[in-house]
Amino acid sequence: MRVKDVKKVVLAYSGGLDTSVILKWLQTTYACEVVTFTADLGQGEELGPARDKALLLGIKPENIFVDDLREEFVRDFIFPMFRMNALYEGQYLLGTSIARPLIAKRQIEIAEQVGADAVAHGATGKGNDQVRFELGYYALKPEVKVIAPWREWDLTSRTKLIEFAEQHQIPIAKDKRGEAPFSVDANLLHSSSEGKVLEEPWDAPPEMVWQRTIRPEDAPDSPTEIVIAFERGDAVAIDGKPLSPAALLTELNALGKANGIGRLDLVENRFVGMKSRGCYETPGGTILYQAHRAIESITLDREAAHLKDSLMPRYAELVYNGFWFSPERRMLQALADASQHSVTGEVRLKLYKGNVIVTGRRSPNSLYSMKHVTFEEDQGAYDQFDAQGFIKLNALRLRLGAMAGRKGGDL
Repeated sequence: MRVKDVKKVVLAYSGGLDTSVILKWLQTTYACEVVTFTADLGQGEELGPARDKALLLGIKPENIFVDDLREEFVRDFIFPMFRMNALYEGQYLLGTSIARPLIAKRQIEIAEQVGADAVAHGATGKGNDQVRFELGYYALKPEVKVIAPWREWDLTSRTKLIEFAEQHQIPIAKDKRGEAPFSVDANLLHSSSEGKVLEEPWDAPPEMVWQRTIRPEDAPDSPTEIVIAFERGDAVAIDGKPLSPAALLTELNALGKANGIGRLDLVENRFVGMKSRGCYETPGGTILYQAHRAIESITLDREAAHLKDSLMPRYAELVYNGFWFSPERRMLQALADASQHSVTGEVRLKLYKGNVIVTGRRSPNSLYSMKHVTFEEDQGAYDQFDAQGFIKLNALRLRLGAMAGRKGGDL
């Protein structure tokens, strides 16, 4: 990309050292007008300082966007993903992955609003986020120019970043001058930590890594019982109290934190090809996941549930790799949403020392039939003799194989 081709750029801006250096670097390298966008996704940080620092670095007030996206984040991104029960590689609840398409979407909306011809992000050239951001940009605005400073500049160390900041009079907090022991990304769904002291997968993470949960060993000795209500697959109330999507997840986060729930130490496969080790905390999401599966267990037809489960890994991979706006993710989402029409009811849970224990579930749409499953007299609801023909039909190919001299399991 030729420098002179960029007139105005929208930067995903946190107000931290890296993105503040990027802001000034864009001004000096591209000689373009910079618009900053800071998203409140429930990361738990005061975002006022990001606005103040942008002003200090010469950004016009009308070019500073600090948007509260918490409700949209949970309603339009987290909840749809949870309808699919998405887990990447069987464990990861995709807390970082699901935030990126919303940030990209809002960046493009701002670019359209202010007439910007480019967008920029602070993701490095080694990770997944560069892919997630840029796939989102191009899906929503195919002609947009994308600036990824970490793939362009020569500020390849923290020392060089600080030197650049000092040269251009960018304020640096005292606690930011030293090398951080690990990097952190947080939003309303989770907090992730990786790098530095966490890079050796054999070494246990230091306790300071865990910021959103207490140690399970320190959790109360008596369990916390709650009831979560669902309507068409989405959680709508806790203990009978209706809550907005963001308020509900905030409450579940508090309950999960207090009971040491939601810690995960994971080595995962990045989309770019390498393995990485991350420590994730998803207290409210872990509770929500278990509750949603529990309400589905009595409301979804067996084959519908199994089909959905078989497609879930593909859906999770699409979210992880950054294909939220792809046609295939939308197709799978339509399937997931259609499956949730009857997923209404309540789930009772016990939260205890890091565990989420389902103790009850009920629904007006329940497919669970007491008269069919009871071990007592079923009064003719189920004729056990029917099982004989069912078994023989399913055994036919096995019997034919045995007659042909093949042992069980032989191909």
